[in-house]
Amino acid sequence: MRSMMKEKELHELHAKLTQELRRGILVLATLSQLKEAKYGYALINNLSERGLDIEQGTLYPLLRRLESQGLLQSEWNVEGSRPRRYYEISPAGSSLLELLIAEWGDLTTVMDGLLDGTSMRGENNESD
Repeated sequence: MRSMMKEKELHELHAKLTQELRRGILVLATLSQLKEAKYGYALINNLSERGLDIEQGTLYPLLRRLESQGLLQSEWNVEGSRPRRYYEISPAGSSLLELLIAEWGDLTTVMDGLLDGTSMRGENNESD
């Protein structure tokens, strides 16, 4: 007989799975906010104001990876109190963003249907 999952185990599993879900949307969220050049801390604040908290230790490696993949471009601005690296979406990143937005729309439609029990393909196979 299976034992009930303890509340602590359930909480830990929830935290882990939530982190996995969030990790999957970070590229889309980041690209969507870099249509205008921003430095990392400003991007963190921008995302946070819109309800998506991201740690510096997660964002900066992501920015470097996206830049190395050609999806972002960056330049240093040495004016002001300290030098800052500003990131902006590249033309390739803009093209990819459009594809990811379409994919996101498709996925949310599918998930909405799954979660509310409606069928997306016209058939409801309740025998499965």
